[in-house]
Amino acid sequence: MSFAGFRWSAKTGRHVGYESWLERDHAVLLDFDPRVLAFSSQPFRLHWRDALGLRRHVPDYFVRRDDGSAFVLDVREDDRIGERDAELFAATAQACARVGWGYHRLGAVDAVLAANLRWLSAYRHPRFWRDEEARRLLRVFATPAGLFDGADEAGRGNRLGVLPVLFHLMWRGLIAAELSSAVLGPSTSAVVAASGGR
Repeated sequence: MSFAGFRWSAKTGRHVGYESWLERDHAVLLDFDPRVLAFSSQPFRLHWRDALGLRRHVPDYFVRRDDGSAFVLDVREDDRIGERDAELFAATAQACARVGWGYHRLGAVDAVLAANLRWLSAYRHPRFWRDEEARRLLRVFATPAGLFDGADEAGRGNRLGVLPVLFHLMWRGLIAAELSSAVLGPSTSAVVAASGGR
């Protein structure tokens, strides 16, 4: 079953397509990754001939990183790769290598990480930035604090007024929390990120 759609990317300011929920989750990961400058879906169609005749394949994503490198991604669960799919992926990897691009085939995403990033991505739009609340949150989370405790302090009793800003700061990497071990909750510890965000 196909679950196709589009997601707005905070990184590019444009919509990026996906053809499955797994592709959607990888699009969220790409949008969150500070090393990724931009990415696009279904970037080109590759044609070639082999013993089976004319073959073609459209990769899922093209990615440009901050170090200038580029790579192509195909997204497919390990248990859904048949022999012909493996041949398509191998041919795509060879074509990418010829032009100096990397190639990766990605499978399942960690369920906890995917859930947390889907939540934070709801706050990815710049409209969630508010200077005064952001400054207060960055001061409060200069030392580790639970999400709700820090939001209560920064919000001066109005937690709901600052939580969207807090989640936006987390999406931007300015405030960090462990995103792979447990689903985000009121007591999740967070702190200003050493990297300075993106």
